[in-house]
Amino acid sequence: MAILEILTFPDSRLAKKSAAVTKFDSSLEALAADMLETMYEANGIGLAAPQIDAHVQLVVMDIDFESSEDEPPILTNKNPRIFVNPKIVSKEGQQVGQEGCLSVPGEYEDVSRAAKIRLEYQDINGTPQSLEAEGLLAVCIQHELDHLDGRLFLDRLSFVKSKSVKRKILKEKQHE
Repeated sequence: MAILEILTFPDSRLAKKSAAVTKFDSSLEALAADMLETMYEANGIGLAAPQIDAHVQLVVMDIDFESSEDEPPILTNKNPRIFVNPKIVSKEGQQVGQEGCLSVPGEYEDVSRAAKIRLEYQDINGTPQSLEAEGLLAVCIQHELDHLDGRLFLDRLSFVKSKSVKRKILKEKQHE
């Protein structure tokens, strides 16, 4: 397994749409394993293939935490999920919450998402699956699937807010 480079805004490769996975083999398994290792190393809860410059419809995530009232949440890394060719087939309700992104480090903004979704996808072997999700899992899935369409969470903000945050990031990158 390997730690891969995560592309960051304003890299134009993040705006590319992803192609469907058609070959379910050991190279797909290796890519998913490398993506999980990369995500854990970066302390993320989700990673889409376009974020590591692989433009296929592959998403990995792990949203499970251990926490107590006195301590902040800690990722347990015990429940990795792999979604191949995922499609949201239904959405219900609305929730607004803070989102961040490994491709937009250090930025967190309120984003409106569906409260409940139904997802159809294939597992790493190509077997069709479905999943109903709500809460953080629903948010994470919607966030990562945006990457497959070449979108960042910043694109879900109001025009003014999105432009302001992007301008701030570009200014910070100029001073690096």
